[in-house]
Amino acid sequence: MPCHPARARELINKGRAIRRFSKGVFYIKLMDRSDGDVQDIACGIDPGSKREGYTIKSEAHTFLNVQAEAVTWVSKAVEVRRNMRRARRLRKTPCRANRKNRARGCLPPSTRARWGWKLRVAKWLAKLYPISMFVVEDIKARTKGQRKWDTLFSPLEVGKAWFYNELGKVAEVSTKQGWETKQMRDALGLKKSGKKMAEIFEAHAVDSWILANSWVGGHTAPDNKNLMCIAPIRLQRRHLHALQPTKNGFRRNRGGTQSLGLKRGALVKHSKYSLVYVGGTSNNRISLHSLQTGKRLCRNAKTDDCKLFSVSTFKNWTSCPPEQANPIARS
Repeated sequence: MPCHPARARELINKGRAIRRFSKGVFYIKLMDRSDGDVQDIACGIDPGSKREGYTIKSEAHTFLNVQAEAVTWVSKAVEVRRNMRRARRLRKTPCRANRKNRARGCLPPSTRARWGWKLRVAKWLAKLYPISMFVVEDIKARTKGQRKWDTLFSPLEVGKAWFYNELGKVAEVSTKQGWETKQMRDALGLKKSGKKMAEIFEAHAVDSWILANSWVGGHTAPDNKNLMCIAPIRLQRRHLHALQPTKNGFRRNRGGTQSLGLKRGALVKHSKYSLVYVGGTSNNRISLHSLQTGKRLCRNAKTDDCKLFSVSTFKNWTSCPPEQANPIARS
């Protein structure tokens, strides 16, 4: 359960707890526990097409506000893969025969990636907090007045139905309509910013806070506007052929999830660049990238100069307003 930072330091100094670090969040693990009482904690989720908000809240405190970037590149990647496959079949090269057009029998790749990312974030938060309820703003697709499209063929409707089913295996799920969220926001006198891409509490986290507060109650105004921003790291698939041929028929390495024994996306501490994450590899060296922007800082780092902290598939950074105090520690 969450506790005050002073209490966390006391437990660590007495040897009753040990330090832990999970994908940008520091917490402590208790070595002994006298009771099993926990508070009711809700997780509010505000889905979006580019950004989305998550809030972890109890009746007494708001523990964590998260703004996540959505997965938006899968549809284009699938199109490039399809074009590359067709180009290989037109050349006189050995390849497998065309298969029949089989029914996919599952979610489309872009829909699966988009809603799967939401589910991974929710499961990660559920490992840090004893979440009792997920309160999700129910979004609806553009309807056409046709039953098959409205309920069966719309990727949004199919994706959210799969998401609710999988999320229900973690904790109970409650949904709110968009107009209900707006009514609760107006009743508390809170405003939502029109800058959807801004890294501020009022962009998306205000709605996720409203959703969580609607179940646990306890506040009429946000007590914590500190914002943790996360963005998924795009791991390239292995390419059988590059888009453009190279000289002398040489095929360079492309894609994969390992760089000289380190997981790509892993959080490491470098002697020069401090906290960064691992990228690709070339000439027995690895590239390091910024946690905030993803910009490549170098491409010739040695693995011996990097200290591994944790393995993650997303980068994270914080955005805190100056008037807010430090967030409460987690345990």
